[in-house]
Amino acid sequence: MNASQTRFLGIDLGTGSLKVAIVDESLAECAAASVAYSLETPQPGWAEIDAERWWNALVRACECLPASERALVRAIGLSGQMHGVVPTDAAGHALRRAMLWPDTRAHALLDAWSDSEDSEAGEANPPSNPVAPGMAGPLLYWLTLHERATADATRWALQPKDWLRVRLAGAASEAFVADPSDACATALAAPDGSWDVALIERLGLPARWFAPLAPSSAASGTLCPEAARALGLPAGIVLATGAGDTPCAALGSGLHEDGDALLTTGTGGQIIVMSSGEPPARRGLHRYRSASGGWYAMAAMQNVGVALEAARGWLSCDWTEAYEEAFAAPPSQTLAFLPYLSGERSPWLDPAARGGWLGAGLGDTRGVLMRAAFEGVAFALRAGLDALRGAAGAADAGGAPHAPIAVLKLAGGGSVDARWRQLLADVLGAQLDAIDCPNAAARGAALLGGIACGHWRMDELAAFAPAATRVAQPRTDAALAQRYARFIDLYGRVRTWFAPAS
Repeated sequence: MNASQTRFLGIDLGTGSLKVAIVDESLAECAAASVAYSLETPQPGWAEIDAERWWNALVRACECLPASERALVRAIGLSGQMHGVVPTDAAGHALRRAMLWPDTRAHALLDAWSDSEDSEAGEANPPSNPVAPGMAGPLLYWLTLHERATADATRWALQPKDWLRVRLAGAASEAFVADPSDACATALAAPDGSWDVALIERLGLPARWFAPLAPSSAASGTLCPEAARALGLPAGIVLATGAGDTPCAALGSGLHEDGDALLTTGTGGQIIVMSSGEPPARRGLHRYRSASGGWYAMAAMQNVGVALEAARGWLSCDWTEAYEEAFAAPPSQTLAFLPYLSGERSPWLDPAARGGWLGAGLGDTRGVLMRAAFEGVAFALRAGLDALRGAAGAADAGGAPHAPIAVLKLAGGGSVDARWRQLLADVLGAQLDAIDCPNAAARGAALLGGIACGHWRMDELAAFAPAATRVAQPRTDAALAQRYARFIDLYGRVRTWFAPAS
């Protein structure tokens, strides 16, 4: 095959949609497609999906790509939603619907982790990583307690993207692997991604469920003939192990130096900061392995787009009206909006947190209320960034100090309005550079495919970072700073209202 005709396919298996992107040897996107799907909630708090729906979405997405481009694909890489789990038999067939990260059914079981993680530990003995009910560990623990027959029949407990890779490989033995970036976020592994055998045994989970680890960029199987026919791709091309969607997005966005930081805004929001060494452990923050073998620290905020969508719905305005009225209204010095409609992860670790407007007056218009909602979401992101900045003041495990977080690369569909971007920059106190890469996670996955087949080396990828455009510079605003301080104070005052009764 002529090098100029080489293509790589990235598959991004998301929570609500599957995206595919074909890139060439310069990492320019040649074609892309997306197929949406919905989750199932058979009981309140549950979040499930038939894994075959992912496969059908992949087939449909590939059908949208030009056949001429598909014919040139030399390798496939995978990016996947993190935390969820697919129990399968020995051949990789799902034994029940996949359980996904928004699932809260295992919330009452989190005390089982208290022997290994003191949730009230101070900085002298901080937790390894926060544990959430939608992580694979709590979900599998729930499975052993409530679906014993399924648990007994399970041979593999696969992460979503690992299930899809097994399907692509036709259940070949070399495809049954996990990567450190996904494993470290299961609540069943050490921060470096290695399985915590002692914890797994203490929870009564079979060790056979957990696939051996392989680097994200390793070759882990090849595309089987049946899958190749269904997708219109060449049979026998290499499958990379792949990585979680957040580390794939960081890779695809060109983050590679210590201190490089990325803000993503969607349903929720994440701020990640790259590190070559293990970041310090801090309460409310995650420290996970990257797709390139390094690390990143992450603040994960649950209520970004979901809170703004709720506020917009309550105020009966469409998105055009929401932006126009909010940013035409002067900010209120008395009104505040706590966006914690579904609890919060970073930095509070408070699943009982709730939100709404406080300090409203009779003269407050719809625009003033919506403006407060935008500010409240920005303030929640700032609280996560402040936690990261506190961690950045320490040295990593290798003794290297972290760089200050003064620039954030910006990604995500919830951050395209220029006025909203400027408010984010002002609240966060950071320059925002929008990445010219609409499908960063799929691009990162395609990169991993190219490394797996030997086309690139990991140390060559810095040259392929996508262009970024400065879209907002922070401005000093004393009144805004006072409103942020009031926001933090209000959260501390009202959190006790919603704390579970002892």
